[in-house]
Amino acid sequence: MFNNSSVNLDILKQRAYNLRWATVPNGVIPLTAADPDFPSAPEIAEALTKFIRDRYLCYGPAEGLPDFKESVAHFFQQKRKVTASPAFTFPVDSAAFGIFLVCQTFLNPLDEAIIFDPVDFLFRYSVEKVGAKAIPFAIPAGTDVVDFGQLEKLITPKTRLICLCNPLNPTGKVFTRAELQQLGTIACKHNVIILSDEIWSDIIYQPHTYTSIASLDEAIRQQTVIVTGFSKSYGLAGLRIGAIIASNQLHFEQLFKTSLHQSTIHGVNTLGQIAATTALNQCEYWLNDFVAHLHKMRQKCTVELNTMKGVSCIAPEGCYVAFANIKNTHQSSKEIHELLLNEAKVAVVPGLKEWFGEGAEGYIRLSFATTDEILTQALSQIKSILDVL
Repeated sequence: MFNNSSVNLDILKQRAYNLRWATVPNGVIPLTAADPDFPSAPEIAEALTKFIRDRYLCYGPAEGLPDFKESVAHFFQQKRKVTASPAFTFPVDSAAFGIFLVCQTFLNPLDEAIIFDPVDFLFRYSVEKVGAKAIPFAIPAGTDVVDFGQLEKLITPKTRLICLCNPLNPTGKVFTRAELQQLGTIACKHNVIILSDEIWSDIIYQPHTYTSIASLDEAIRQQTVIVTGFSKSYGLAGLRIGAIIASNQLHFEQLFKTSLHQSTIHGVNTLGQIAATTALNQCEYWLNDFVAHLHKMRQKCTVELNTMKGVSCIAPEGCYVAFANIKNTHQSSKEIHELLLNEAKVAVVPGLKEWFGEGAEGYIRLSFATTDEILTQALSQIKSILDVL
């Protein structure tokens, strides 16, 4: 399922947007947005086809399809050991919107939210879009100790949220149970809500294991709102389907009211919910094979990057992106990005503040959710350019 013959580049060049095949110049290999090159599991296509064949595309319930809510809650109960309730679970238009919705619900203008640095730009964007202030907290690379004492020092009377991205995009760090306990204890002590972005939680490489912060204890769970999605695990980005799992009635009511779902001004299409439900109920085998393939690509990517002049890369513990340190090339992230695009014909994401925060300068991010052949070709082209700098 995850070899070169399974990838249709003609279709990708028509449909894969967001910095990928449909948007780069012809001949360029995009290792950019974290979106798989592979088609989704066949059961998902079959479920969608069956639903559409009946030709009734009616309004769905504002709070989400019952099967979707049950499937998501069951997944968190069984796979994440979180006491999740279908009643407090509802679909959202992507995990990205879920992050924004949590910020919109719990932040007022001039409030503060702590975000990691580096981290996906969506956290800073969402916090600032609602008029609040994003306070960066530096997360060191690799297995270096995270200074949670410094995190606590960042909390002020204006702090309302701590934004946890676990595993951490772009570095691939998977937070340990002990680290999460420290973060959760601080949040409870200061009565700060934890926004737990868990969209990457299926993509974990042994011997590392994933722990949801909401599974640690009841006090921490009550402070946590989980946001997740299905694009990273199952290739459903175009269906714009995510979920929010609240831990109590108050948080659920606040989030659902802010979502505008009841007014029909906003909502989630039924097709996305059917696809996600099918993925959770029938496609674990596909996900397991996908992660096994990614483990091989992770190894290839990090080994090859570490052979390149001026480049070093710590193998990610989770996610399917490599965050490569290019400081010894003596060029900026933007300069390396442009060099690779123009000369190596490979598109990567530069470590710019607008993408990942100030802590990303001196890095580039590469997605390896592709075939062995495509990744090998891209890395060879990158190496041919960097080694002659």
